[in-house]
Amino acid sequence: MNIRPFAALRPEPAKAAAVAAVPYDVVDTSEAKALAEGNPDSFLHVSRPEIDLADGTDCSSPEAYAQAYKALSDLEARGTLVREAGPRFYAYRQTMGGHSQTGVVGCFAAADYRAGVLKQHEKTRKDKEDDRTRHIFTLKAHTGPVFLTYRDESSVDTLVAKACETEPLYDFTASDGIRHTVWTFDPSLNEAVEKAFAAVPVAYIADGHHRAAAASRASAERGGEYDWFMAVIFPASQLNILPYNRLLKDLNGLSAEEFLARVKEVFAVSPAADGRPASGRSCRMYFGGAWYDLGWDVPEGCDPVSSLDVSVLQDRLLAPVLGIDDPRTSPRISFMGGIRGLGELQARVDDGSNAVAFSMYPVTVGEMMDIADAQAVMPPKSTWFEPKLRSGLFVHTAE
Repeated sequence: MNIRPFAALRPEPAKAAAVAAVPYDVVDTSEAKALAEGNPDSFLHVSRPEIDLADGTDCSSPEAYAQAYKALSDLEARGTLVREAGPRFYAYRQTMGGHSQTGVVGCFAAADYRAGVLKQHEKTRKDKEDDRTRHIFTLKAHTGPVFLTYRDESSVDTLVAKACETEPLYDFTASDGIRHTVWTFDPSLNEAVEKAFAAVPVAYIADGHHRAAAASRASAERGGEYDWFMAVIFPASQLNILPYNRLLKDLNGLSAEEFLARVKEVFAVSPAADGRPASGRSCRMYFGGAWYDLGWDVPEGCDPVSSLDVSVLQDRLLAPVLGIDDPRTSPRISFMGGIRGLGELQARVDDGSNAVAFSMYPVTVGEMMDIADAQAVMPPKSTWFEPKLRSGLFVHTAE
C-alpha cells in the first residue's frame, strides 16, 4: 500500500475546535445551518455551502460550489487555516466514552483504489460521485477525509505510539462529547511510516466510498497531485461499529394480526424486555408497543453477504412480506444509525410515523473485510462507524 505525507492546510491550534465539523453527509441543510450558527469558522461553511445562500438553493448548484470555494479561501485569508511548513503525517485519536481509536492521517494513491488495494464493500451512486468530483475540482482540494482500516501491523503501532509521546497539536472535546486529539509525526519518521505501510497488503474503505470514487475520477482526469487523496487509516482492532436499524412506514396492507403471524412463519419469535439483540443471527422488533426477539439459523456454507443479519431480515421478511424489494430506493423504509439510541427508534413507532422498527446487532469489522475480500457488496445501510471523522482538521490541496 502506498502512503505519503502532505503539507496540510489545517486550523491554527486555537481555532481547531471551532473549525472541526461533522461530515457533510450526516446532516441535512437545516441541521448544518443550526450547527454553524454564529460560528464563521465552522467547516460546514465549506462542506455544506448552501447554508450561506438563499433558502432552497440546490446544494449541487454552481452557486453552492462557488460558495464552498469562497468559504475555504476566506478561512485561509483570515489565518484560521494555515499551511503546514512541509509534508507531515499526523496521528488522530478519537475518544468516545470508554472507546478510543488512533489512526494515521496521510495521502493515499488513487491508483491503489483502482487496483483494488483499497477495497470497497459498498456500491456508489453516480450522482453522488459527480457531486464530490465537482467539489474537488472547484476547491482544488480534498476537504473530507476517507475513513480506512487495515489488519493490525505492529510496526505501524510502534510509530504511532512514538508520535503520541509528543505534545498534541490539537486536543479538544466537541459539543457531542467526543474528544479529538492530533499529534504531528516528526518529519524524520516519514520514510519509516511509508515503509511500514508498504508491508500492509490491503486496506478497506470503512466510510467515504463516494469520496474515494470521486478522488479516483479526479486522478484519472487530471493526474499530478490529484493522484493522491487524504484519508485516516485505523487498525481494525480499534474500530467501533454500531448497528444500522430499520424503520418501516406501513405493513404492506396487512393487519397487525396478519403481520405477526407472517413474522412467526419465518423467525423464532419471543417477547423481549428491551430492544438490544443479545447476539448475531437475531434482531429485536418493536411493534404494537412491545419488543420482540426474532431469531433464525443460517445454513452452513452460506456466503458472507447472505449470512449477514441485515440480509436475512431483508430476504426473509422485508422483501417477501413487506414488499421492500429495493431498500436503496423504497420510500417506505428508512434507516437510523445506532448512535441515536433505542429510545429514538421506539419513539418513531409510538408517534405513528412508522408501523414497525427493527433493532439490529452490529456487523463486525471481520465480516466487512471478508465481504470486501470476496469482492462482494454489503446491503445498503449495513455499517455505522462511530465516532465519525471531523472535517476541517486537514485539507489536502491539489493545486
